Amino acid sequence: LFLKAVIVIKFPSLKNTSAIIQHIISFFNLIDKNNSDKMKENNTSGVIDMIWEFELPVKIVFGSGKRKELEKYIEEIQGKSGVLVCSRSFEKNGTAQKFTAHSGGRIKAVFSDIRPNPTTKNVNDCAALLRKTKADFAVALGGGSPMDCCKAACAIAKGDDVIESYHTGGKPIRAAEAIPMIAFPTTSGTASEVTNIAVLTDTEKNLKAPMNDPAMYPKTAIIDPELTLSVPPQVTASTGLDVLSHAVESYWSTLNQPICSACSVYSAKLVFKHLERAYNNPNDLEAREKMAAASITAGVAFSHPRTTGSHACSFPLTNLYGVPHGEACAFTLDYFIKFNADHADASGRITAFARQCGFESAYAMADEITAMKKRMGMRTRLSEIGCTTDAQIAELAKASMSMLMTRNPIPLSEKNILEMYNALR
Repeated sequence: LFLKAVIVIKFPSLKNTSAIIQHIISFFNLIDKNNSDKMKENNTSGVIDMIWEFELPVKIVFGSGKRKELEKYIEEIQGKSGVLVCSRSFEKNGTAQKFTAHSGGRIKAVFSDIRPNPTTKNVNDCAALLRKTKADFAVALGGGSPMDCCKAACAIAKGDDVIESYHTGGKPIRAAEAIPMIAFPTTSGTASEVTNIAVLTDTEKNLKAPMNDPAMYPKTAIIDPELTLSVPPQVTASTGLDVLSHAVESYWSTLNQPICSACSVYSAKLVFKHLERAYNNPNDLEAREKMAAASITAGVAFSHPRTTGSHACSFPLTNLYGVPHGEACAFTLDYFIKFNADHADASGRITAFARQCGFESAYAMADEITAMKKRMGMRTRLSEIGCTTDAQIAELAKASMSMLMTRNPIPLSEKNILEMYNALR
C-alpha cells in the first residue's frame, strides 16, 4: 500500500491536548491497519490519495474558573471597549454584571434581546449597539443563540449595512468590517464557539438558514465547565445529544479527514460515558468537565466535515414541531447509524467507530443511543411530537432535504427520508 498525503495542519492554542494527540496517533494507526487489511482481503495494491487541509483559527482555553481571567484575554486581543452579548436570564441573575467586573471595566454595555433561535432583527439590533458604543470587541456568553447572534453582528460591526444583505442577499462579508469576539459557552452542545457558522431566522421571509465566513470565527473560545453547572437536566440531555450527533455525523461525512475523525471518536466516547452522569447529577463537576471537553472536541471534529442527515432533519423538526435542536438531531441519529451500517460500510469505518466507542457493532451503538434517549426523557416517535398524518410526514420529509444529505456516506433521497419517518411514526 502506498499512502500519498498532502496535509496542512494548524492547531489552535489548546491546553491539556496530550490525550487528544495520543488519540489522533492511535487513530492514524487504526486507519493504516484498516487499509492494509482491506488490501489483503481484495488482494490488491494501489495508491490512496489523501489531500486535505485543517485549520482552526480559534484560540481554545479550557478550565474551571477561567471566566475570572477575562480581562487577560481581552488584553490579548487589544480590546478597549466591548459589549457583552447574552440571554436576558444572565442579565437578570447577575451573571452579566460579574462578567463586566471580570473584564476590568472594558465591557461597556450588555445586549440581551435575543430569541432562542436568533433572528436577523436580533443581529441588526446587536450590530447597532456595537456601532453606537464604538465597540472594538464583543464577548458572547450562552448557548448557540447568543453565539450565533454575536458572530453575525461582529462580522458587520464596522460596516453600515444590515445582516440580511449578507445572510440571503449574496453580499460577501468583509474582514475589514469585523471586530474580534471572545466566546464563553454555557452549554455542552453546539460548539458554536469554534465554528464560523451562524444560523439565523429571517422572520419576514419565513426562512431559517446558516451563513458562514472566515471572519465569523471567534478569536478566543474559553470553556469554563463551571458555567454549565446550572443547566437543567433536559437541556443537558438535548445539548449532549447534539454533541454526539456532531461526533457521529462528522465521522462519516464525505468530507471526513483523519484529524477530525479522531476527534469524533474521542468526543463520542466521552458522551457515552459521562452524559447520563451529568443528566442525573447536575452538580457532578467531573461529568460536566468531560461533557465540556466532548463538546469542544466535537466542534473541532465537525469544523471541516460539517454534518449530514440528522442535522438536515433537525431543522424542520424544530421549525415545524418545536423539538429542541439537540433532541431533534438525535431523533433520527440511531436510525441513520443502522441505515449507513447496512448501506455504506463496505470499508468497515462505521463498525470501527462503534468498536472504538466500546460496542460490538454499529447496531449495538444505535440501540444504546435509543435507550439513552428514552432514559433521559427524549422523544423517539413522530406521534410524540404531533406528527401523525401522511400529509404531515410527507411535508416533513420534503422539508428535510438539503445539501447536508449529499454528505452522507451515500446520498440520501427524499424517498429514503420518507421511509425513515414512516418507520418512526
